[in-house]
Amino acid sequence: MIKRISIVLLMVTNGLFAQNGTDKVLVTDMNKIKTIGSVNLSPDGKKVIYSVRTDEPSEENKLEFDYRSHIWVSDFQTNKQLTRGLESVGSAAWSPDGKQIAFARGVKGKSQIFIMPLDGGEAFQLTDLKQGASNPTWSPDGTKILFSVGTTVNEMLKDTLLNPSKALPSWSFEKAGFKDNTFLKPDKKVKPNPDGSLAEIRAYLDKDVEDKKAKVFSRLNFQGEANTDPEIRFNLLFVIEVKEGAKAKQLTHGFWSYNGATWSADGKKIFASCGRDTTLHPDREQNSAIVSMNADGSDLKYIIAKKGVSYSNPTPSPDGKLIAFTQSEVSWLGFNQLLIANTDGNNITPIVFDRASGNLEWTDDSKALYMTAPSNGGTPIYKLDITTKKVEKLTDFNSGITAFDIAKDKIAFAKTEVKNPSELYISDLLVKAPVKLTALNDEWLKTKAISFPEKRTYKNSKGLTVEYWIMKPANMESGKKYPLLLNMHGGPTAMWGPGESSMWHEFQYFCSQGYGVVYANPRGSGGYGKDFQFANYQDWGTGPAEDVLAAASDAAKESWVDTSKQVLTGGSYAGYLTAWIVGHDHRFKAAFAQRGVYDLTTFMGEGNAWRLVPNYFGGYPWEEKIKPILERESPYTYIDKIKTPLLIKHGENDLRTGVIQSEMMYKSMKIMGKEVEYVRMPGGTHELSRSGNIRQRIDRMLRIYEFFERYVGKK
Repeated sequence: MIKRISIVLLMVTNGLFAQNGTDKVLVTDMNKIKTIGSVNLSPDGKKVIYSVRTDEPSEENKLEFDYRSHIWVSDFQTNKQLTRGLESVGSAAWSPDGKQIAFARGVKGKSQIFIMPLDGGEAFQLTDLKQGASNPTWSPDGTKILFSVGTTVNEMLKDTLLNPSKALPSWSFEKAGFKDNTFLKPDKKVKPNPDGSLAEIRAYLDKDVEDKKAKVFSRLNFQGEANTDPEIRFNLLFVIEVKEGAKAKQLTHGFWSYNGATWSADGKKIFASCGRDTTLHPDREQNSAIVSMNADGSDLKYIIAKKGVSYSNPTPSPDGKLIAFTQSEVSWLGFNQLLIANTDGNNITPIVFDRASGNLEWTDDSKALYMTAPSNGGTPIYKLDITTKKVEKLTDFNSGITAFDIAKDKIAFAKTEVKNPSELYISDLLVKAPVKLTALNDEWLKTKAISFPEKRTYKNSKGLTVEYWIMKPANMESGKKYPLLLNMHGGPTAMWGPGESSMWHEFQYFCSQGYGVVYANPRGSGGYGKDFQFANYQDWGTGPAEDVLAAASDAAKESWVDTSKQVLTGGSYAGYLTAWIVGHDHRFKAAFAQRGVYDLTTFMGEGNAWRLVPNYFGGYPWEEKIKPILERESPYTYIDKIKTPLLIKHGENDLRTGVIQSEMMYKSMKIMGKEVEYVRMPGGTHELSRSGNIRQRIDRMLRIYEFFERYVGKK
């Protein structure tokens, strides 16, 4: 029985519903949005380099667009583009003297590191490794670059530079029928022969794999985002002197990854995170530890490690005394919590802060640590005072800080908000009077009718306060009725709000098309603390559906809503929730389920996000106590109850949730004679709506609109 829900209307201030113009936000305006990526202040705080992502018309096909990302520099008065060309540059790092930058750019299909002097000289290529190089980080004295190299087991077995001792993995490869890893070193004298000896047959089968006639899986996590992959990949650390012709030196060895590598303040040590137990197969070892090593790779040791915990984001302080990092429990639902310790790993101090911290940055004097954390519909900047251990919020919930950096007495940051999806700002460290440095989106936005959300809250049946937002149709006419779209987020730990950028265009497009939009952060969402985020344990359907439907019910009371014309959509977990709702509630005239999970048992095999099953539901499909829970929580169980016309979409190469999830729903509904349509996107992955093929992203938006118009539009 759902408790009576109390609605609290929050005060609207500062012209919340004001609009800039009267022109509609068009579907193709998606291609006009320019987005700030990385942000890096010079060491003296007098300049900032930042990346800008744009959508550029394809030279080969006028209907297609390509993503481009390039580096710009600003002295806070003028902005200048530094990199150009077809190869994107996502981020760059300042040298300690502020005279050069390092960045990674593609060369013949592999990322390599370049050095660019800022006095007008030409950039030169620093690395030339066949595996590629990425993530350049300057040593404190500016003489060396620490970087990462990605490789695979097979590459390491064949490459005597990466693996000079010709060692085999210390962990079991888990190949059925073999007790050790000696099969990884076949006798090269044996020739492939399908009619030969067992050794020759094995050589023949290995040749088939080499020639891509077969894929053989022995690993647990064989599904990537877009393709299945039998290869196990690693991230190794290298260092190179900053001069033309220099040779890189390998710092880490063995069949294991090292991530988030950074220098100590004095340049004598390097910190990184890596797996805790190197005897476990990398697919099975979910624990990670913080390690330190000397600058030459020697004396590698674990300084922060604990069973059942994953440590990441090692960030040493400029004075060399402390290291900040985050931790998350791996056996249940993850939640990044902030901690501080001495740089030797002693005196670990958890910080009392009930948000998931990220993007850690120290002030130059080491007295404060800045971070961002999704919270209450936005992503504010927070400041931790190292002495008092108190956390202070510096920016608001109605905007989102997507990247930032600190130097001297300044902070530069990229911000998203309803009135503009992405711009760059500079401010003092209290962020009291930020100055806008860019005008990436001002020109095309100035004539557009922008709909601003109205925030409301209610208490759900668990006593949790749920936030939601209502957006009126753009250019709304008095006395006219409009359809209402309930749009839901995935994750399930995602969070939406005025300060979340990924839905900016979609929300504004539908408001321009004459739809009102309501969206909520139901139980299980991020941004409201650990208890709220874990409140959907073994309850993916009933509880979260209660929360989003309560938001929809309240929005439907608005005088401008045509209650007979309500529609519903969501992707990923919200694709799940869309299917759940139409199997339990029949108020919606049409629904669109995107890249969802509909049967939790088959999801175990089909999706690379399969660990959501044991983590959220307490076990596996073959366990007797878990079987009824998975059946109860699967939308597919209630497919015969669906009366709402349903459009289902999935990317053909989506391996996060798996395409058969949608095809089970579609085929079953079709057999039962229900109104259903299925769209399968060739080459599309789970990230289609965010970073996929731009033409397909436009197609997706138009298909939602066109399908809904069949049922709520003018016939």
